[in-house]
Order: sequence, then C-alpha cells, then structure tokens
Amino acid sequence: MSVYQRLKDLREDADKSQEEIAKIIGTSQSYYAQYENGRRAIPLERMVALAKYYNVSLDYLAGLIDTPRKLQ
Repeated sequence: MSVYQRLKDLREDADKSQEEIAKIIGTSQSYYAQYENGRRAIPLERMVALAKYYNVSLDYLAGLIDTPRKLQ
C-alpha cells in the first residue's frame, strides 16, 4: 500500500477531514490534499506529526510494513 493511500485510510478511520488533519500538522487543507494524492512530497516533520497523531510507527506510515506498530 502506498503512503498516500495509507494517509487517507488512517484519516478516514479517525473520522477526520483533510482540513482537521492539516491543522494538526500545521499546513493548509490544499497542501494536505496534495500529500494524499501523491502530488507533493511530505516533509519529514509532518510525517512525524502524523505518526504521533495516529500513534503508529513511521515505517507503517511510509508503507514499509503492513502491520501497524504503536509508538512507545
């Protein structure tokens, strides 16, 4: 699964809008939409913020593993 699809799935599972997640990670809704669509690379600091928010490891968020690992 791609990182972009994983971002969308995590957001939808959390019942959040793109605008809500964008505010949490400090960006605009339009930038966040581009992250989910794969049109813009996600800066590391925003990936870390997303991992913390969803309480998942970066390797899961990046699509390197398929089973989520919680942060410790």
